[in-house]
Amino acid sequence: MNAARLLVRALAEPSSARSLRDPEWTALIAVARAEALIGSLAYRLQEEALPSNVGTIFEAARRDAEQAKRQALWEAEMARRALAPLDLPVILLKGTAYTAAGLDAGLGRSIGDLDIMVPRDRLDEVEQALLAAGWEWVKEDAYDSLYYRRWMHELPPLIHRERDRMIDVHHTILPLTAKPKPDAAGMIADSVELDGGLRVLSPPDMIVHAAAHLFADGDLAGGLRNLWDIDRMLREFGGRAGFWPELHDRASRHQLLPAVQRAARIAADFYGTPSPTGWTRSHKVDRAFRARLVARNGWGQATRPALRLGFYVRSHLLRMPLPMLARHLWIKARR
Repeated sequence: MNAARLLVRALAEPSSARSLRDPEWTALIAVARAEALIGSLAYRLQEEALPSNVGTIFEAARRDAEQAKRQALWEAEMARRALAPLDLPVILLKGTAYTAAGLDAGLGRSIGDLDIMVPRDRLDEVEQALLAAGWEWVKEDAYDSLYYRRWMHELPPLIHRERDRMIDVHHTILPLTAKPKPDAAGMIADSVELDGGLRVLSPPDMIVHAAAHLFADGDLAGGLRNLWDIDRMLREFGGRAGFWPELHDRASRHQLLPAVQRAARIAADFYGTPSPTGWTRSHKVDRAFRARLVARNGWGQATRPALRLGFYVRSHLLRMPLPMLARHLWIKARR
């Protein structure tokens, strides 16, 4: 079996791990590390009888995940304190949001940078408050700064000078040059407040954002982790009365229904994620997405370079029109 498919099967059916041989365990752990899913897998297999050496690895992974969780929540609290005087909504995104909200998607979740969303018309105030609180630009560059501020969905990345932790400040979920135009103001207005004052997106908007990040913006790098997030959230929210019609309406409002439905289809194929009738109807183009998601060998190394290159090019074409992309790449290449 393809090594990445081993990971998919272990996440979807933990009991399948009972029959693994040593070489398969090596491949499974290597791919889980490469896909930043080792913590999620460790919790998923926590109740299974495992070889002692594997159990030791997973115990360490769970400890690391708990440490990452504490660090991520502390960084979110530091951002809250820095921005509290501005009296504006600060919305956590991605892994920190799942963890802070206590969602199943946060269990063992790898968390990197702190991602937040704020109203676009308050960006200048947010920027100044973060700079005053010890964050600084990762790389000061006039062209990159202009590129982010004119065309992108976020400020240039900032890093704290003492804690060495990065923050990405979003004002919407896709680049301004992308074809879909999500209703960022609507996302902020419908966000949910947590204890302590920070906020997260509403459940449907969380899934819309995860699907947009996976299929409408990026090149599918780390895609199995993002798809696992979507599976966990669809299972957690999907049983609520009226959830699926609401998700359909929100995805349509944000012009991202195709990405959300593709996420549901592929999550159903990989993880057995339940979806309403009609949401998982097969699409031929999905085969390329599935192949890209599992393009790793038994050592966790990337495979199928031509396919990866194709999705890399696609990600750039999704972000901006071809003439603008050509100009941007020409400038970057010359520099």
